[in-house]
Amino acid sequence: MTVRTRVAPSPTGDPHVGTAYIALFNRVFASQHGGQFILRIEDTDQVRSTAQSEAMILDSLRWLGLEWDEGPDIGGDFGPYRQSERSHLYKEHAERLVASGHAFHCYRTPEELDELRNARKAAGKHSALKPSDLKLEADEIERRKAANAPYVIRMEVPEEGRCEVEDLLRGTIELDWGQVDAQILMKSDGMPTYHLANVVDDHLMQITHVIRGEEWINSAPKHKLLYQFFGWEMPVLCHMPLLRNPDKSKLSKRKNPTSINYYKRMGFLPEAVVNYLGRMGWSMPAEQEKFTLQEMTEQFDIQRVSLGGPVFDTVKLSWLNGLWIRESLTVQQLATKFREWAFNEDYLMQILPQIHSRLEVLSDVAKLADFFVAGLLPVQPEQFEFTKLEPEQVRKVLQFCVWRFETQPDWDKEVIHHSLTVLSVAMGLKLKDFMMPLFVAVSGRTTAPSIMDAMAILGSDMTRARLRFALELLGGASKKETKAWDKQYRVIEF
Repeated sequence: MTVRTRVAPSPTGDPHVGTAYIALFNRVFASQHGGQFILRIEDTDQVRSTAQSEAMILDSLRWLGLEWDEGPDIGGDFGPYRQSERSHLYKEHAERLVASGHAFHCYRTPEELDELRNARKAAGKHSALKPSDLKLEADEIERRKAANAPYVIRMEVPEEGRCEVEDLLRGTIELDWGQVDAQILMKSDGMPTYHLANVVDDHLMQITHVIRGEEWINSAPKHKLLYQFFGWEMPVLCHMPLLRNPDKSKLSKRKNPTSINYYKRMGFLPEAVVNYLGRMGWSMPAEQEKFTLQEMTEQFDIQRVSLGGPVFDTVKLSWLNGLWIRESLTVQQLATKFREWAFNEDYLMQILPQIHSRLEVLSDVAKLADFFVAGLLPVQPEQFEFTKLEPEQVRKVLQFCVWRFETQPDWDKEVIHHSLTVLSVAMGLKLKDFMMPLFVAVSGRTTAPSIMDAMAILGSDMTRARLRFALELLGGASKKETKAWDKQYRVIEF
C-alpha cells in the first residue's frame, strides 16, 4: 500500500498556522513512508472563497518548504484538486445515496428547523435533528416539490446507540449517535458540505491516512457511516491535538497572530517556524529542540505525538528563531536573508515612492521609513491623547478597524479607504480625526506618509497586529463596551 495523505485548506482568509501544522505532519508522515502528500483546496464556500486567499495558502506553504506531490497548481493523476471543479462528482454521489435509501431530500424551511430544535430542547433531548424529525408526509413533499421549493440532501443517521471510531493515536473512541444530526450533504445551491466532499474526494484520491485536527472527532461517525453507505474502505484516522494559546484556549487570531504571513513579515525564518510547529505535540527521540524538516522526517514516529494541547507561544518561537539565526546562518547568509526579507527591490519600490518627496539626504530614509521594516512598535499610551477624541472613542476606532480588517476579503488602498470612510461616518467622526489613532498604531507617530498606503504595503496581518497591540496597550474594551460596540458594528453596511 502506498501511503497517501492530504491537507485541505479553505481559501477564505489568511493562511493559518494551524493549516501549516497539519500540513507538516501529513507531509512528514507521507515522506517517511515513501508516499505522496496532496494539497486539495476546499472552496465550496463560493461566497467567502477567493483566488487571492488560495494563492496566499500556496505561497505560505512553499515558503515553509512544505512542498506537495499533487495539487491545483501542479496537477496529478487524481485531479482536479479544487472542490469547486468537482461539483458533478458530489451531486452524482449524493443522488446515489438517495437512490439507495441512505439519504433523502429535505424540504424543511429555516423556520421549521428552528421550531424542531426548540421542541427537542424542550423535551430534554439533544438538539441534533434526526430523520424522524425532518421527514414530511409524502403528499407534502410532492406539494413542495411541485412548487419548486428549495431542498437539501441529508444523510440517514441512527436515532440512538453508540458509534465506535478507531483513531491512530487515541485507540477506540465511542460517540453517542444521539448527538449526531442528519447531516446536510448537498446544500440548496447545489454545493456539497465538507462531510460529503471530503469523503468522496478522499476515496477517489486514494487517501490512506486522514491526519487532521481533533475538532473533527465529533464528525467521524458521519464520515464512517458514509464510507459504509458507499461500500468503501475507510482511511486510517488520526486526530491531532489542537494548538492552544498560552491560556490553554483554542488558538485564535483574537489572542495570538495566527497568519503565516504575519510571521513571514515579522522576519521569522521559515526553518524556525517549521521547527517550532514540529515541536507542537511531538518531540525528537533525543529531545533536541532545534531540528530541520529532514531530521524530523528521518526520526518521525507518529506515536510520539502527545495528546495534551500544545501551546503556541510566540516568545518561545522568537527564542528558537534566534537560535536559527545565530547558529545556522553565516554573516553572509544573514545579509542575504535580510535583503530578501525587507530590502528586496519589490518591497523598496513600494516604500520609496511614499517618502521620496520628503527626503533631503539619504539618511532620512531611516527615520521616515523605519516602521515599514519593524514588527510591533514601541508606542506609548500618551501618544493616543488627542484633543478631538475621547479615550473611549480612540479604543472604539481601533476595535472597529480590527473587526473590519479581520473579515475584509481584499487588501488594497481603495478598499481600505472605503472601509475606513464607512466606519468614520458610522461613528460620526470626521475622517481626519478618525484616522489619528491609526497613524499612531500603524506608524508609531502622528504624522507619516499616507497611512492608507502604508497599511496596504504592510499587509493586513501586520496592520491588524499593530492595531490589536495598540488596543491592548490602552486597556482594550470592557465586556460591557464589547457588547454595546458589537451591536453598533453589526448594523454598519460596507
